[in-house]
Amino acid sequence: MSDKPSILIVGAGAIGSFYGAILKKAGCPVSTVLRSDYNAVKAHGVRITSPLGDLSYEPDHVYRDGDLPEETPDFLILCVKVLPGVDRVALVAPWMGEKTRLVLIENGLDIEKELADAYPDNPLISCLAFIAASRTESGVVEHKAYGKLVMGRYPEGIDESCRVLSQLFIEGGIKIDLTERVVGERWRKCLWNTPFNPVSVIANGADTLTILDTAGGEDLIRDMMREVMAVAAAEGYPMDEALIDQNIEGTRKMPAYKNSMALDYLNDRPIERDAVLGNVVALAKRHGIAVPHLNTVLVTLKMRAALEGRD
Repeated sequence: MSDKPSILIVGAGAIGSFYGAILKKAGCPVSTVLRSDYNAVKAHGVRITSPLGDLSYEPDHVYRDGDLPEETPDFLILCVKVLPGVDRVALVAPWMGEKTRLVLIENGLDIEKELADAYPDNPLISCLAFIAASRTESGVVEHKAYGKLVMGRYPEGIDESCRVLSQLFIEGGIKIDLTERVVGERWRKCLWNTPFNPVSVIANGADTLTILDTAGGEDLIRDMMREVMAVAAAEGYPMDEALIDQNIEGTRKMPAYKNSMALDYLNDRPIERDAVLGNVVALAKRHGIAVPHLNTVLVTLKMRAALEGRD
């Protein structure tokens, strides 16, 4: 019987499976709640290839969505995509105990509040994942690179729950940065995600270097980044403009690649349009800040979705 905290992963796709593997490696009991991958994981466990070695593992329990837990976990890690129509409060409700600490490893901005409001007495840890991983078939994940998490208590601070969880991840072999201002870190990640991800979809799944090397492409990305910075500053999270050059230069140094939103689009999966872009535009409107480039991209994405019957 492990003396380590129990972990439940809700949404064990590529990201959830990887971080579940890291916590399993640290000695935690790790269970999963699955939909489409239930039969494969029940039969064969989670199979993960990684530069860190073979991270494959057998979850302690494999639940279907709709099952009732044998016991509530110490940490519930939510890794589902933030999409319209996905009721995240309802997804975690059956598994939340009085002492369960809720952990979000999800993309986007302004995504914590509905869960914090629903569970005001449970600590909420917000995490940003810097990782390249993909689900190649049912129950099978390819981890390509990275894996660092930036985490903090929502809306701010670092508490004992953060310290306990971060130490477990470190024991499992990944780097953790604890932050007092996790919302500010979300803005820093949005500085890249909010321009590149939606533009890649409009450009029919274009990779990063195609976006930057097309005439006017880099200028468009820079203008969108400036608009993100203006909204972040109004929200109380100013950023140094030098970050724009750093993001562009860093992207040019990487091999050309298709980001997660581009891959979702090309594979006919829903995209996290509002979490990554729409919420930034909504905050801009609330502050009376003009964001013409961000708004144009958002409206164009909505037009494309309407034409393709994706909305």
